[in-house]
Amino acid sequence: MVGARVLERFKCVKFENGVVEKAAQIAEIGLEWRAMMKNRSVPTDTVLPHVMYACIPDALSWLERVFGFVEHYRYGEPRGPISGAQVYAGKACIQLSRARGFKIPAQLGHGTQYLTVFVDDVDAHYEHTREEGARIVEALNETVYGERQYAVEDLEGHRWLFSQHARDLSPEDWGAALAAKAKR
Repeated sequence: MVGARVLERFKCVKFENGVVEKAAQIAEIGLEWRAMMKNRSVPTDTVLPHVMYACIPDALSWLERVFGFVEHYRYGEPRGPISGAQVYAGKACIQLSRARGFKIPAQLGHGTQYLTVFVDDVDAHYEHTREEGARIVEALNETVYGERQYAVEDLEGHRWLFSQHARDLSPEDWGAALAAKAKR
């Protein structure tokens, strides 16, 4: 994040234009903010995934402790259970929703998707996640398409990929074929 100044022990980032946003409490795992390398094979566009959990308070606690996510807000009926929450995963937002009418991967016996989160120092993130006892399902490695990444399962069986751009590769560099309308 070019031009960013880290404030309050890495809990906020103040940009040169004055906008302040919450960011992961990366100081806890020794990470530093810096501009992220670009990789044409793996864009980092914004999407807001909604991930279902049986117990939102347990999920919030686990995701903060193990992955370094930062709670933005939580909601629910007054004096009732928490219905959902939103967390920051670096610059991305993820919505956590109570799994009413949905089965979580642990109940299904398998994962249903991977969510990729881009981090500035995947090696440090991997070591922290392992030290916290999370179930690693793919060891830290460098892919043919230029990512350094690992895969992990969370407390309710959701699968997550944590990734860092290692090389800037065109999809053709590693054997992928671009669709005709994607060619520039």
